[in-house]
Amino acid sequence: MKQNKLAWFWLLALVGLLTVGVMGKVNQSSPSPESFIPSTKEPIILTVSAAASLQDAIAALDPVFESTHPNIGVNYNFAASGTLQQQIEQGAKVDLFISAASKQMDRLEAKNLIDKDSRRNLLSNRLALIVPQNSTLNIKTFEQLADAQVRRIAMGEPRSVPAGQYAEEVFLNLGILPQLQPKFVYGNSVRSVLSAVESGNADAGIVYATDAQISKRVKTVTMAPPNSHAPIVYPIAVIKASDHPDAAHTYAAFLASPAAQNAFSQYGFGPGQ
Repeated sequence: MKQNKLAWFWLLALVGLLTVGVMGKVNQSSPSPESFIPSTKEPIILTVSAAASLQDAIAALDPVFESTHPNIGVNYNFAASGTLQQQIEQGAKVDLFISAASKQMDRLEAKNLIDKDSRRNLLSNRLALIVPQNSTLNIKTFEQLADAQVRRIAMGEPRSVPAGQYAEEVFLNLGILPQLQPKFVYGNSVRSVLSAVESGNADAGIVYATDAQISKRVKTVTMAPPNSHAPIVYPIAVIKASDHPDAAHTYAAFLASPAAQNAFSQYGFGPGQ
């Protein structure tokens, strides 16, 4: 009888050990019900394609946004608006687009690539005629660019760089475009135009007032008359194929907030029109 009880004891012990072993394996491979609930704090990385002229202002604003939205990180792609437009058309993974002109945004809208309801004019700007800080040329007007002493004029490539498009409009409206065309040195972004003037590789250049403001190596001669070119606006919109549309809307709202708009004004931008 004692042997039978002992045998039962060892049998029950063995069953218990096997049960514990099996349950351990189940718990390791099967998540608890709570793990199926998505976390609202899951890290998100946005990709924002923005006009090159916005680089300094956005770089200053980025830490503010990420400190108030710790679960949203932002990667930036700064380039000419036309280049960014083409990248989006070709399927680049972008969540939000900020152009330096309406034309590029209009084309994306026509192809149904943006969320139309999210589109708004975020900022405005002005067009400046600049020369190197140590320039000895006595240039005071756009018309004087036709003088023989001015040999090289830096400007954005009009087909892809909005600042170049605006500059071409100014020259056309002033009736001096044919005289200036042989002097043009084209840049692939407004920042490359600024660099050409800073380095002295161009006698003068056409950039946004905001670009002229950030450089100590150039001086502003004059501003283009407002009626000499189309209004310079910066439309913003969420890309329809965005993987994170809610976060993109959140970031767009942040840029439109009074605090962000005040920061933009410190860099020379005006409000959206």
